[in-house]
Amino acid sequence: MNTDLTTLIILGISVMLGLMLSVLLAVFFNFRKKNQHRRAIQELKEQQQALQIEAAVLSEETERHRIAETLHDEVGAILSSAKLHLLGIKQGSLDEKDKKLHEKGAGLLNDVIKRVRGISHNLHSNILKEFGFNEGVRHFLKQVTGGTLIEADTNLDESFTGAGQENDISLYRIIQELVNNTIKYAAATRLEISSVLAAGRYTLTIRHNGNGLSQADFDAFSLRKEGLGLKNIRNRILLLKGDIRFEKTGQESLIQIILSNQTAPTP
Repeated sequence: MNTDLTTLIILGISVMLGLMLSVLLAVFFNFRKKNQHRRAIQELKEQQQALQIEAAVLSEETERHRIAETLHDEVGAILSSAKLHLLGIKQGSLDEKDKKLHEKGAGLLNDVIKRVRGISHNLHSNILKEFGFNEGVRHFLKQVTGGTLIEADTNLDESFTGAGQENDISLYRIIQELVNNTIKYAAATRLEISSVLAAGRYTLTIRHNGNGLSQADFDAFSLRKEGLGLKNIRNRILLLKGDIRFEKTGQESLIQIILSNQTAPTP
């Protein structure tokens, strides 16, 4: 009798343990399935976000090219024609006052033509295809700081030949936005763009002696509606799968753009 009772108790405990184990396994697998589902939804959202950013960047680049071609082909042609008409005026028939006005007008017209060409080149990304990424950056920096009080220099790693056409354009646009913001708002007198490619990691640094942004400033301003330029920078960094860091001290401000999985060309 005692043996039968003991057997029944053991059997009952075994059944209860089996049921508890089944419940625990069911809860575990259900939890894992929910996590997998949650991760799949998150990945889908990230993919959709990346596609939206890519579409926005492509649309912006297409519009830049359209404006660049309009400036070059239409506005540039009209200005060149106006210059020819102005130069066609015989200065011998003008008095001294009109001669000075003529010279002033011709000088201003030449300046406008140069500026339109410069804007057209900066908007168009063909310079990267023709001369490479580093030369494109040098060309841009020389154009925007030429004739200003900013002393600008570059020290670019020549082993970096680019991160692919689309990525190069995104990186170039980020540099343009950051340099333009520095010129407009930072009151800097010195600016340097340098880069290093080492161990598959590409680091591009913009250093200046003006009043730049801290990381907290960038994070806050890039989320505001009026901070469109900084928002574009954030979107392009996401598209590049890179990182951007801002640092501000009493003496200088530093911006670093970091891209991983980059390789130098084999000799």
